[in-house]
Amino acid sequence: MEEVPEEVPTEATPPADVVDVRFRVPGRGRAFDASRVDVRAQDLVVVETDRGPELGEVMAPPRRRWPDESKAKLPRVLRRADDNDLKRADHNRMQERAAEQQFDDRARTLGIKAKLSRVDYRFDGGKAVFYFVGEDRLDVRGLARDLAQRLHTRVEMRQLGPRDATRMVGGIGPCGRELCCSSWMRDFGPVSIKMAKAQDLSLNPSKLAGMCGRLKCCLRYEYDTYVSLRRALPRAGKKVKSVKGDGKVVRQILLKQSVLVELEDDGEIVECSLEELVERRPQPKNDS
Repeated sequence: MEEVPEEVPTEATPPADVVDVRFRVPGRGRAFDASRVDVRAQDLVVVETDRGPELGEVMAPPRRRWPDESKAKLPRVLRRADDNDLKRADHNRMQERAAEQQFDDRARTLGIKAKLSRVDYRFDGGKAVFYFVGEDRLDVRGLARDLAQRLHTRVEMRQLGPRDATRMVGGIGPCGRELCCSSWMRDFGPVSIKMAKAQDLSLNPSKLAGMCGRLKCCLRYEYDTYVSLRRALPRAGKKVKSVKGDGKVVRQILLKQSVLVELEDDGEIVECSLEELVERRPQPKNDS
């Protein structure tokens, strides 16, 4: 059997030296330069970030740079996590559990109605970030001072909205998969009731709301497709001519790209595809 020579990276085929790393705070993985460290998928690594060294997990084998990363200066993977790094991470988790109790006790004493979502100790232990939710905008400066004195570290307080709080907790959506916000989404885009109307969805708040209580983020995913499909069909109320007879459109069936037509002759309602309409709108251009 002829031996296949190993591919040698060139300028046309850059080396696979980029890895995507995810952290404890949910969200899409970030790209890091792993050219100086030999890492594999699911390895725990220490990486450089704008807030200092952090411990993360490699999500997949090394890959080549995407076009938008070709000239970017990516932060580096410093090393594979060793025993000392893992011990430090375990120590931080113990510190976080103690900090959670301190938060609840001091918030109750000060009369601050805040619900703690999680505590995140920086890898070097130099700061503790408290993520919490509250019905109103809360003044927690006194609470932050108390916690800093008790924990002997810098304290940062971040009040979360409903979507960010749900991202922190995570869960399984009605589709049976992990919530998009806690698995891969980095930013929240605007979602409106207009997107539900464009997809002919029932405007039932309990069905349109996600676990955060706000409109589901997934309403955005197919919105552009539904808008494009709707443009190709005659709107409801428009008079049309078809091979089945002339009449008035009473409803659009977007996914089938057809319409229900009430015939002028006998009032019967028939379904007509675009091909069965004598005059129809031009098909939307396919960018692909």
